[in-house]
Amino acid sequence: MKALVKVAAGPGLELVDVPDPVAGPGDVVVKVLRTGICGTDLHIDSWDEWAARNVKAPLVLGHEFVGEVIEIGVAVNGVRVGDMVSGEGHLVCGTCRNCKAGRRHLCANTRGLGVHVDGAFAQYAVLPQENAWVHRNKVDLDVAAIFDPFGNAVHTALSFPVIGEDVLITGAGPIGIMAAAVAKHAGARNVVITDVSEHRLDLARKVGVDLALNVATATIADAQAELGMSEGFDVGMEMSGKPIAMQDMIANMAHGGRIAMLGLPAEEFAVDWSSVVLKMLHVKGIYGREMFETWYSMSVLLQRGLDLTPVITHKFGYRDHAQAFATAREGKCGKVVLDWTEA
Repeated sequence: MKALVKVAAGPGLELVDVPDPVAGPGDVVVKVLRTGICGTDLHIDSWDEWAARNVKAPLVLGHEFVGEVIEIGVAVNGVRVGDMVSGEGHLVCGTCRNCKAGRRHLCANTRGLGVHVDGAFAQYAVLPQENAWVHRNKVDLDVAAIFDPFGNAVHTALSFPVIGEDVLITGAGPIGIMAAAVAKHAGARNVVITDVSEHRLDLARKVGVDLALNVATATIADAQAELGMSEGFDVGMEMSGKPIAMQDMIANMAHGGRIAMLGLPAEEFAVDWSSVVLKMLHVKGIYGREMFETWYSMSVLLQRGLDLTPVITHKFGYRDHAQAFATAREGKCGKVVLDWTEA
């Protein structure tokens, strides 16, 4: 089969022939239909310091995908041949304290599909049946391909109650935009999203945010004034990983406010801990998805009319992967999807 592979340590990817995957007793083999390109894939492609520390070549990339189950292992009992599935990319140990307690998203031994083991940028992929989310209702394939990052957005957006609340989201990347759509759909009063890219802010406006703010020309305090707010934001979602974004968020939170932090900073930075204490703020780190409560919420949100299609801006055949990666890296896009159904 064809697969997009990090053949050796160093920059670049190659589309090469590799052996078809084989299902173990508890595994399923999936014919891949669509995949999404993630920031992690860009790191591995460019072979930055993080990739050099964490990835061992050769490796098939990719962890955002949807496909049809074509083979199941002898011990599989919850997935059938013909099922349409998206994949949960976090492979957990199943034996640690958190796994045994049903808190699999907190497994300290997590491995990543397409990071530590071969992934889904291929015509076929294999994964444990526990990691296959079966779509029981019809779903757009492009949307199903991005259930992994959609899950990050839902996990972040629903970490705290948002009904009737004023919500601030810093970082209008695809996950930030999806989180904004979820918060609005779930009943937030005002949803404000910030960025310095007008292209991304325009995408955010398409999903119905109340205010998309370019912080290169305006401040979050200006947003409060424009919306008639007087006490700060009730819920914050930090998606950018930028120090100034977290600092500005803390400064603009209401007393008793709650912050969910998904953005991963590239460096250490100072935080006004006095404000965190005196405002009695709650700061929660977010990593991945709650398995599988978040997945259930994702499916229900789509069934109840949440529209993610504005977030998907580009689609390429898998043979045009270089152009697809270049588009994703340029940043003037939402989610970029690869189609693996061409011959």
